[in-house]
Amino acid sequence: MNLNKDFFKSDNPISYLGDGEPGGKAKGLELINSVLMNEIKVDDFADFTITIPKMIVLRTDVFDFFMRINHLYDIALSDAPDDRIAMAFQQADLPFDILADLRLIVTEVKQPLAVRSSSMLEDAMHEPFAGIFGTKMTPNNQLDVDTRFRKLVEAIKYVYASTFFKSPKQYIKATKHSIEDEKMAVIIQEVVGNRHGERFYPEVSGVARSYNFYPTGGAKPEHGVANLAFGLGKTIVDGGVSWAYSPQYPRKDPPFKSVGDMMKFTQLSFWSVNMGKPADYDPINEAEYMIESHIFDVEKDETLKKVVSTYDSRDDRIWPGQFGEGPRIVTFAPILHDTSILLNNIIKKLLQVSEKASNAPVEMEFAVTLSGNSEEKPYKFGLLQVRPMVVSNEVVDISEEELYSDETVISSESVLGNGELSTISDIVFVKPETFNSTNTRQIAKEIEEINKKFLAEGKKYILIGFGRWGTTDEWAGIPVDWSQISAAKVIVESGLENMMQEMSQASHFFHNVTSFEVLYFSIPFTRKDNIKWNWINSLEIVEEKQLVNHVKSFEKIIIKANGKDGIGIIKKK
Repeated sequence: MNLNKDFFKSDNPISYLGDGEPGGKAKGLELINSVLMNEIKVDDFADFTITIPKMIVLRTDVFDFFMRINHLYDIALSDAPDDRIAMAFQQADLPFDILADLRLIVTEVKQPLAVRSSSMLEDAMHEPFAGIFGTKMTPNNQLDVDTRFRKLVEAIKYVYASTFFKSPKQYIKATKHSIEDEKMAVIIQEVVGNRHGERFYPEVSGVARSYNFYPTGGAKPEHGVANLAFGLGKTIVDGGVSWAYSPQYPRKDPPFKSVGDMMKFTQLSFWSVNMGKPADYDPINEAEYMIESHIFDVEKDETLKKVVSTYDSRDDRIWPGQFGEGPRIVTFAPILHDTSILLNNIIKKLLQVSEKASNAPVEMEFAVTLSGNSEEKPYKFGLLQVRPMVVSNEVVDISEEELYSDETVISSESVLGNGELSTISDIVFVKPETFNSTNTRQIAKEIEEINKKFLAEGKKYILIGFGRWGTTDEWAGIPVDWSQISAAKVIVESGLENMMQEMSQASHFFHNVTSFEVLYFSIPFTRKDNIKWNWINSLEIVEEKQLVNHVKSFEKIIIKANGKDGIGIIKKK
């Protein structure tokens, strides 16, 4: 199937190249496109253009042909490091019959492009592979078409190569599939945003869920949760600092202890597409054309007006908006508190209709521009992804007596997941006496080595550590990716003083936790006695590393999580 030039001027947001399957991510967008046409009326949200950004899907047959004609399977399925695999793919040739179509894309599209994975396994209900494969952006602003075309081709090859990187290979071992079964479709999509000097970004990126595993402040799980960030969505899906709130109560702030905490934990950096002088040529670097900046470097762009609040030290108060010289806090209050800007209404409506269409709770990713739009409507809402969530309805009873009994070795009043387990006897834990945030990357490597052995044996374990699991900030927790702990069936995070342990429900890591129905226990620093370390340290040591231990219990371990009430226990019997 060839692209038609008229596609770029039409209202149709999706076109296809090649034959075969469009992949999981593209299927989700196909579904929500029909929902938008049938459920959202043009006049419902008068100030917003609500759309799926233009996208072209390279179906899986293109991938198959690319792999065969270039004889890439030998190196792809080998143990070669990621950079060698990526370079081998860069030196290969894409199928000739799609090259003219790719050239047409960079000729007709005048803004940055995101090249995204859409594998056959991606966004499946119980094996979502969220964030496992590559996404690469290209500014698409070079003066000559040849250079823009070449950069698009490099990005496609990078995404294809990411199918066979180390992380997906380890991750897939935790599923019933094999890496040989995987097929990759690719989505080429316009980036939502506007150019501001040498940066291109949206004012708002978000991830919203129709089910909230950690409701606070009177909200219920079915009220959902949304995480918002300034700039590109990489901040959120990588588990960075974002603003979390219930769409049912958009004016209610997250449960910060003080104004000082609100300022301490506000978003300070953001991601954008680099539209200026490019960095050194690096086609196998996912972030080659992305830059991370301090958020207040862009005050001159006047893009913070609708996303920040200002601290007034005279009154010790925070006021919505950008004014004076006071510290800025990214709260999104100007658009969440202003009833004339219907962003929150759009989020609620789209969650509702998407959940109905999917027949399951859903998670959606989106981006919003609030200035500089050339359309008649001042704001633009771009829907980037919709995928199903797994929410267990199993009834699990935990009494107050059981919560604090002598047999209970770990208890938590902030638990994600629902269910009961009695088949796990292994515990992998970070040694509390040697833990230091400067060593978190080494901790991640030691856990990965132990995790490989569990994968080889087809066994599961309980994982205990400090700070936030899966963070990209090594000072906020342990920066593992999902493949490094994929055999863990129960994860415990214990808070430490001066270390944020609240888990971002919008991160790809979190989505994989819920989709694989992993039980997740969060224990704040003030309740550190909720882990009985004496009992854990008394267990037989299977393997001892410098910072991590693997121990085994010969007493039966029972794990119970009541997702409805958010409580859970791990007890010996």
